[in-house]
Amino acid sequence: MKQKILIGIGGGIAAYKVCEVISTLFQAGMQVRVILTDSAQQFITPLTVATLSRHPAYTDADFWQPHPRPLHIELGEWADVFVIAPLTANTLSKLSYGTADNLLTNTVLASQCPVLLAPAMNTEMWQQVAVQRNWQQLLTDTRFHALAPGYGLLACDRVGAGRMAEPTEIVTGVQSLLHTQGKRDLLGKRVLISTGGTREYLDPVRFIGNPSTGKMGLALAQAALHRGAIVTLVHTAVEWSVPSGMRAIAVVNAEQMQQAMLENFPDADLTVMCAAVADVKPAEYSKDKLPKRSLPQQLPLAPVPDIVAELGRRKQSYQRLIGFAAQTGDIITPARQKLAQKKLDAIVANPIDRTDAGFGSNFNQAIFLDTQGRQVEIPQCSKLQLAHHLWDFVHGL
Repeated sequence: MKQKILIGIGGGIAAYKVCEVISTLFQAGMQVRVILTDSAQQFITPLTVATLSRHPAYTDADFWQPHPRPLHIELGEWADVFVIAPLTANTLSKLSYGTADNLLTNTVLASQCPVLLAPAMNTEMWQQVAVQRNWQQLLTDTRFHALAPGYGLLACDRVGAGRMAEPTEIVTGVQSLLHTQGKRDLLGKRVLISTGGTREYLDPVRFIGNPSTGKMGLALAQAALHRGAIVTLVHTAVEWSVPSGMRAIAVVNAEQMQQAMLENFPDADLTVMCAAVADVKPAEYSKDKLPKRSLPQQLPLAPVPDIVAELGRRKQSYQRLIGFAAQTGDIITPARQKLAQKKLDAIVANPIDRTDAGFGSNFNQAIFLDTQGRQVEIPQCSKLQLAHHLWDFVHGL
């Protein structure tokens, strides 16, 4: 059965970005219905969103037409997830006070599904005491889930807070809510995650590394954030941008990653060592690029810090430590060995020699193991789905 997404579009220039959200969700096999406020129609047309969603758009004009059942009731009961983007200061105020004076606000009150909010407005507007009061008040209702505005260049040429979350973030938020159905089971938990492949440099242009893109760790961070966690992400140089709402620490090599992880580990309730850390590094580093003729025929190597083992030694009774084991062939035996040797609470045995899984892919598959003897196999799915399955598994620790 197709998942049903209802999108309410407010009157702001960021409305054009929602077109990408509609198209992406439809192409992912979901049913999409769209409500346009009167002011939203000053920016995009009903024809545009109807074409992208393959279904007529709803406006306030439709609200006042006869229907077999009241339109706001029908739409509210239909939706699995309700997205409001851009959320304007006007609509935010109405929702915080329970006002219902158009199709969008009536449908919110007539629904029970999770509501994903993506505000967008000028920096001065966003920072007004009244707007922040309304925002905080609205978020006391557990139905509402926030994609806080980011920092950047706004349509008014101001650089500051108020930029709507990017379409990819909104789509990810929708996918998370479809899995969790709105539960915040990591609320208040401090989660520390490492991701990406470290680079151990021989000179300024040559390094020992691996193909890890950091996508799995990013998905873990996003899933934890959507479930209410306070997230710190230690990541290597990557092509993606870190979503707003989490603390990000960029590193390059294993030594830098170790320092960042050890500094933040004491405050973490849950730590996931997802990064692909190099096992060795060049024994010597040249600050100048080495001529090809000067490259050694046999490269002297030195070990790098075993970060996860050190975290295991420092782990306190209230902390949980989860590792990853990227393997080819038999993935379970080495994962079980690592689980015991590194003093982990759980481990993700991750095959990297299968089609469309592991390094660089948007998909993954794994077997979860823990010290209690549990073993759960997760078939191929998106990395975000795998991340949510892992957080579900962690609840049993």
